[in-house]
Amino acid sequence: MLNTLWLIPIVPFAGFLLNGFFGKRAGKSFVTAVALAGSLGAALLGTWAVIEYNAHYHHGERHLNVVYNWFTSGNIGADIAFQLDPLSIIMLMVVTWVGFLIHLYSVGYMSHEEGYWRYFAYLNLFMAMMLILILGSSYLFMFVGWEGVGLCSYLLIGFYYDKDFAAAAGKKAFIVNRIGDFGFLVAMFLMFAYLGSVDFMKVQQAAMAGGVDSAIITAICLLLFLGATGKSAQIPLYVWLPDAMAGPTPVSALIHAATMVTAGVYMVARSNVLYRLSPIAMMVVALIGAATALFAATIGLRQNDIKKVLAYSTVSQLGFMFMGVGVGAFAAGVFHLVTHAFFKACLFLGSGSVIHAMSGEQDIRRMGGLWKKIPITAWTFLIATIAIAGFPPFAGFFSKDEILASAWSTHFFPGVGKLVYVLGTIAAFFTAFYMFRLFYLTFFGKFRGTHEQEHHVHESPATMTVPLIILAFLSIVGGFIGLPHVIGHNWLAEWMHPLIPDVEGHGPLHIAGVVEWTVMIVSALVALAGFLLARSLYRGRELAADESFERRSPAVARTLENKYYVDEFYGAAVVRPLAASSRFLWKVIDAIIDGIAAMLGFIVRGFGDLLRFFQTGNVRNYALMFFLGVVVFLFLLV
Repeated sequence: MLNTLWLIPIVPFAGFLLNGFFGKRAGKSFVTAVALAGSLGAALLGTWAVIEYNAHYHHGERHLNVVYNWFTSGNIGADIAFQLDPLSIIMLMVVTWVGFLIHLYSVGYMSHEEGYWRYFAYLNLFMAMMLILILGSSYLFMFVGWEGVGLCSYLLIGFYYDKDFAAAAGKKAFIVNRIGDFGFLVAMFLMFAYLGSVDFMKVQQAAMAGGVDSAIITAICLLLFLGATGKSAQIPLYVWLPDAMAGPTPVSALIHAATMVTAGVYMVARSNVLYRLSPIAMMVVALIGAATALFAATIGLRQNDIKKVLAYSTVSQLGFMFMGVGVGAFAAGVFHLVTHAFFKACLFLGSGSVIHAMSGEQDIRRMGGLWKKIPITAWTFLIATIAIAGFPPFAGFFSKDEILASAWSTHFFPGVGKLVYVLGTIAAFFTAFYMFRLFYLTFFGKFRGTHEQEHHVHESPATMTVPLIILAFLSIVGGFIGLPHVIGHNWLAEWMHPLIPDVEGHGPLHIAGVVEWTVMIVSALVALAGFLLARSLYRGRELAADESFERRSPAVARTLENKYYVDEFYGAAVVRPLAASSRFLWKVIDAIIDGIAAMLGFIVRGFGDLLRFFQTGNVRNYALMFFLGVVVFLFLLV
């Protein structure tokens, strides 16, 4: 299996081809079987490859499966090659198995959709592209998967293409991601020019060997991070992800919570040697991550669409991941990536179950009292909420705690690290508050929907509840793979250790025991404070707290509800000026160019008509013209 790693993405790609070409005519059973076989096949093949890797390789070694030489030009080139190492193994397990659970959930959720075959074709294609992204052995091959998941995101967000808002959201995601992808491309050009390769290992070796100006390394890192801000929804390119909730809910769980949006974090962790050679770039990553975590968390406080709350929560949690990799705790950032995949996929799928039970309703102000009506959904949603809030010993507590402790202890920029810690801690408090606000408004109090909705509320089928139960279980136990050193064994950090070589004296972070204990206690108290505040405001009082806040601080309430008017600002500063300049170029400049081209054509045509008058085909006329020409010549000569 190790020498046929290419089979792992090929299996779901084959599912895409089969459902894409034959699914519409073959029927729903065929589509379901092919889609589940494609996703489960990738998961099983990936697991087999990991077992073989552990049997044949020493920990930390890189296995390379070269398929063929892509191109060679002078001293540079690239291969179509797949690799397996500790980081790609972590991503492989998360993408394939969480992806399979979401495929299984989709069977029940999408069962009544007209485009059932099209949905699963896109979903299989997404998994194939995501596997290329994480298994590719070079930045260039990674970019193929990077663009592939961008295309799939556009297709799945705009799945309901007959609805204007869904089509607009798909285009928005596609265009915003192209801005970030431009940075990724320029970074690869600089790698070719100054490091001589885009292969991960060769780039790392060339950078560690020295001889490359630190300004070039910084430029490469910042340009890569520009690509990451687009794909992983960080300031200023985060605006596409909340709108992406226009797609089906399982899409939100798979693409916009568990896998695709973490690609930027994976890329920064993969490039850890480059970033540790540029503390400036690391500081930018950490500060942008901290700012995004806090900014998105404040917006989540006042959102009323159940999926929008989770969307801004995703943006915020991605900020935590970038805080981790930005302060040098690359293993901690990847750890939070893994735990986030568990509890956020559970939350998104749980929201889909709620929407399914509520006949399509997404406004939490029109829900309430669902605890007894859909108990499996409610319990799993509660477990995932506790995990994301950061209560011990649930998964989110350990990963978030390690990021915050690393921010406090970082030796790259100690002063800024303290600021990052404070911003992250405040964001963690807001996370606990808005998630329990969401939970109480959805599952407690009186039912606030219509009588018809109340009559039809029912628990989801087993194809939807079984994935919820598995993800809830993982949200409980997932944190034990990275216990703090003061209380246990951090298996994940040891697993990733070989991928983080010592660079200029900057090895892995060391967190003092007293710092670890202090941060854990503070994190637990912060989560408890957020929970207690939400409980006091929303349990039994329904919407009274929101109404009271609107009366006391209407300007703040409107600002948060309208997401700080960032979309409106982008519309005024970027979109409308571009549209106006495009209309000017079309109506004025293009019209002038067309007029000049038409005038030239008219002149040429006129000369042609004039010359055609003399071309009679009569020899005597030609002789006369020749004689007249001689006469004029002699006259001018004399």
